[in-house]
Amino acid sequence: MNDIFKPQILDIKTSAQAIEEMTKIDCTSAGIAIMKDKALFKVIKLTDVNSKAANILKQTFLSKGGEVAISRHCADLSHDTSDVIIMATVHQYKKAIPVLKMQPWKLKNIAAILQEIITEKG
Repeated sequence: MNDIFKPQILDIKTSAQAIEEMTKIDCTSAGIAIMKDKALFKVIKLTDVNSKAANILKQTFLSKGGEVAISRHCADLSHDTSDVIIMATVHQYKKAIPVLKMQPWKLKNIAAILQEIITEKG
């Protein structure tokens, strides 16, 4: 590995950690405010999601730059439900949640769950 730039993998799990790391490299406070949610990547699995809802979840997150893994059976609706794995930054979740709140098939409920998960406590 190239030691010239001393590469490190940062395991950032909270906004506080993101802020701390960006502060260490002298980012401006305005820059930190813009970027802190982009530094937090969350992978969330949901079970038994309506296949139509799973398709909308995938489309919504793709449009925001995220990704959702769904069953291949969602394409032809041959199964009623699918487990899903959502992969996105907190920034992307925040952009997707308002869209999901306007959708049918219990996507309002999913939006509320996602909001609760991405909202840091304490």
